[in-house]
Amino acid sequence: MTSKPGKRYPFADGTRNRFGKSSLGSGLSASNSNTRIVQRGQLQPTPSAVLSPQVSTSVNLGLNSERSRGMMIERLRRQGITDERVLAAMQAVPRHQFVDQGLASRAYEDDALPIGFAQTISQPWVVAHMISLVCDQKIPTKVLEVGAGCGYQAAVLAQLVKEVYAVERIKGLCDMARDHMRQLGLSQRARIMFGDGMQGYPAAAPYDAIVVAAAGPVIPRTLLEQLTLGGRLIAPEGTTQQRLVLVERTGQATWRREELDAVRFVPMRAGTQI
Repeated sequence: MTSKPGKRYPFADGTRNRFGKSSLGSGLSASNSNTRIVQRGQLQPTPSAVLSPQVSTSVNLGLNSERSRGMMIERLRRQGITDERVLAAMQAVPRHQFVDQGLASRAYEDDALPIGFAQTISQPWVVAHMISLVCDQKIPTKVLEVGAGCGYQAAVLAQLVKEVYAVERIKGLCDMARDHMRQLGLSQRARIMFGDGMQGYPAAAPYDAIVVAAAGPVIPRTLLEQLTLGGRLIAPEGTTQQRLVLVERTGQATWRREELDAVRFVPMRAGTQI
């Protein structure tokens, strides 16, 4: 893989790139894979693993979810998400259907929420930001998602993309994601596979875009090789310190990479879990 010239983390105070101002080196951090990014000096969000479900019987989600989603969209605009296609896709997907019923009243907050198996549903800003990056120049036709979780990001992608393939290594989450696709009528558009995400899904390769929802020390070359020429991959990279990395395939054996925001994702693991 080829990189842009220069050191790996050359900018102490952030820089600009073709996507706008980068948070690289600007002091932003995240407490886990999907919680909000906070400015230095702010209180860190409570880790999702210790959140206490707060059941609210007074909230009628059937009546209020549209309004709550609208508020989420306005918040995403304030956070810098400007692609109206992505915002419309986020508006179309009922996030409260992807979380435990006891947490449904919190579904449209800008937080990760536990979905079982020590995993979380990504915060809305993370989903919107990553999808915006791979859709920046044009909407891809075929996308691979690595780490389907409960299926929320795949459902958002399916509002934009003709073919979505999502791989999940935890069998219980894979089944959950498939159920959600069926309930929303997206099974033909978003296919959920049980398997090792580090291997991608060669059967449907190459992909116009790949979205990775777990971080490894390096991005697996297997995934890079499943990109089509000109295709884009967005993934977190690193261990204790992670950066969101955008990779574009420029040739048969060459890729251009750009390091963006400071993030924290769950670790990428090989194999499967029954």
